[in-house]
Amino acid sequence: MTVLITGSSGGIGRSLARSLPALGWQLRGFDREPAGGDLETICGDITDPDALDAAMAGVRAVVHLAGQATEAPWPVIREANLEGCYQVFEAARRAGVRRVVYASSNHAVGFTPRPPGDCAQLPADTPPRPDTLYGVSKAFGEALARYYVDRYDMQVACLRIGTFAETPPDARSMATWLSPADCAQLVDTCLRTDRLGFALVWGVSANRGRWWSLDAGQALGYHPLDDASQHRPESPGAVYQAADLPVGGAFTEPSFGIDEVAGRWDDAPAARSESRSG
Repeated sequence: MTVLITGSSGGIGRSLARSLPALGWQLRGFDREPAGGDLETICGDITDPDALDAAMAGVRAVVHLAGQATEAPWPVIREANLEGCYQVFEAARRAGVRRVVYASSNHAVGFTPRPPGDCAQLPADTPPRPDTLYGVSKAFGEALARYYVDRYDMQVACLRIGTFAETPPDARSMATWLSPADCAQLVDTCLRTDRLGFALVWGVSANRGRWWSLDAGQALGYHPLDDASQHRPESPGAVYQAADLPVGGAFTEPSFGIDEVAGRWDDAPAARSESRSG
């Protein structure tokens, strides 16, 4: 029952490390730095095949979270989210690990218009329409997952994650929020289900105003319990203002263009650890 979590020191990784053991999973972390606590962690980079081979030994499944978590210049995206993703799938194949839960993102389809009407919801297999190079990398990961399913008979769930946070941080996240508890339930479902071949699933809670359908997740056994409408936005300055923006929200704005992101990256070191990934 051992599951490898890549990116175990990240926000979702730490959350799963707290919640999955109670659901019966033995965990091993993989990250460039230890996550802390009691989690067994192998330190290494996801572009290092030898480190990944050591991490994969004896595991049943992989939850692949590691990589660049938001928009960045192309060399950073390419190394972490393309090369790294490929190396993780290859290490899983070498080790005979057939099941992977891959952390994709809503930004893989970010330029998709929001569905009209209060009740309309986009299906989980909405075609890729990335809003950033980050979104492009997530669409690549989904395509790579499809290849390993068809070529090597692996079982992969690609989770198009919305806004992961303890509580909804802004108005947009009232539709896109994924609570920690529902995230754990979703990953647990994808690890256990006997109905998994290749699946695209929205990583979203049961928010009353969500834009995304739960059907694909429910087909695997995912039934989220949390609803963002139980919370109020906590950051008035970050309120989602433009109701006509596509699914990707602010990531579709000109400030997330290639040149603009590169300029911020060069000018402000803090931009390199930017964690806005919802």
